[in-house]
Amino acid sequence: MQNQKISQELARAKTTAWALTFADLTTLLLTFFVLLLVILNDAEAHVDRLVNIILDETERELRTLQQNNLVEIERVTKGIKITLTGSKLFKSLSADLNPEADPILVQIGGLIRTSTLMNIYKQKRWKPLLSRISEGQDTLNIEIRAEGHTDDKPIPMNSKFRNNWELSSARALNLVQRLSELAEMDQHYFSALGYGEFRPKIRLRNIKNRAEIEEARAQNRRVEIYFDAFIRSKNESIKNL
Repeated sequence: MQNQKISQELARAKTTAWALTFADLTTLLLTFFVLLLVILNDAEAHVDRLVNIILDETERELRTLQQNNLVEIERVTKGIKITLTGSKLFKSLSADLNPEADPILVQIGGLIRTSTLMNIYKQKRWKPLLSRISEGQDTLNIEIRAEGHTDDKPIPMNSKFRNNWELSSARALNLVQRLSELAEMDQHYFSALGYGEFRPKIRLRNIKNRAEIEEARAQNRRVEIYFDAFIRSKNESIKNL
């Protein structure tokens, strides 16, 4: 009787032994994938850090533009923001660029064309970064995007534009087209958006003084140029063609 019970326990142990081995294998696989995920995340973070170093360096190169009171340079999450304000850029209710704004646009175009970001493929120090991006089946996207903004005054009935959205969009588009010519860069780098009066730099609701309101409106009439770089999957880039 005792021998029979021992035999049953041995048989039961043999039938469940595979489960222990399978559990060990599953644990090892899970550990491997966790480690792989950590390694991939570290590699991705390293690439992002290097891209941010390039953007920081480019932002310092563009700082000379701030000698002109028409221009403001700022390093932001979306890259490098170049803000152009003032009546010298566009005439009232017009999307046509003033000829007197051309000198500063020539300067912006030249600095963008010779910047670190636009020349990383020519500089040996960035080859390891570019190799790592390529090995990951990714690509480095460079974008120059103009975002037009107006003040809150409604568009007159006799205007060629129906609303501030149309006016701000036309201004942004005309600016990137001119900037593309001056920078001597392919147009695929450029894009344009218009936000009308809906993203003001200064909100007017708490301003009572009429002179201050007009000054705030002048600050809100602007075009913001974002000069940015980000990693994108090659497959994603192909789908968007």
